[in-house]
Amino acid sequence: MKIEVCANGFESAFIANETGANRIELCENLSVGGITPSRAMITRVLQEIGIETHVLIRPRAGDFCYSETEIITMIQDIEFCKIMGCNGIVSGILTSENNIDLLNTERLIEAAGKMEFTFHRAFDVCRNPLLALQQLNGLKVKRLLSSGQKSKAIDGIELLKALKTLSEEKIQIMPGGGITPKNVFVFKEAGFEMVHFSAIKKEASANNENLFIASVSGVSNARTILQIKKILGV
Repeated sequence: MKIEVCANGFESAFIANETGANRIELCENLSVGGITPSRAMITRVLQEIGIETHVLIRPRAGDFCYSETEIITMIQDIEFCKIMGCNGIVSGILTSENNIDLLNTERLIEAAGKMEFTFHRAFDVCRNPLLALQQLNGLKVKRLLSSGQKSKAIDGIELLKALKTLSEEKIQIMPGGGITPKNVFVFKEAGFEMVHFSAIKKEASANNENLFIASVSGVSNARTILQIKKILGV
């Protein structure tokens, strides 16, 4: 089973690598749910650490409905990641009705080229998750990061299992959100092949109970990562 650490900076990325995580989702500002890290941060992580790195492409906090100017910025950031040799990106765009914005998400996927594309937790506010999954499959998205439309993935596990079945293994379903040493084994028992967590203490967002954000701008805890690895036997 693979583990992906949501690394909110160089120190978290370093800890993830030292503790043997399989990959990171590199971002900044977890206090607002994460935004695109600076180019300097991306460069430093790639040059000094070497862990498989997927970069969050989210230009701002708030909703996932973006203007054309914001979308162009996202595409430019993706192109930078491609030039730098990132392994993948994590992104996605919704319409104002909280449906997958197929046209603009496809623009991001095309910009990503051979980099893996993970559709992030914007999925967790989609109006029709089963239809959304089918649409992402049509876009040939590599992976879906989701909490099962709950604040914690453990509470959304029934939907996550349904998504896993519906995906027919064409899209990797990666549970994320509130995963800890206390509940991570449930996901292994359910047959998931990977999990996503930051190893930072979290609390529910005051603005949206379906989103889980870091309570403070801390760093990933090495002990927590090692505990999860031990529980999973990896």
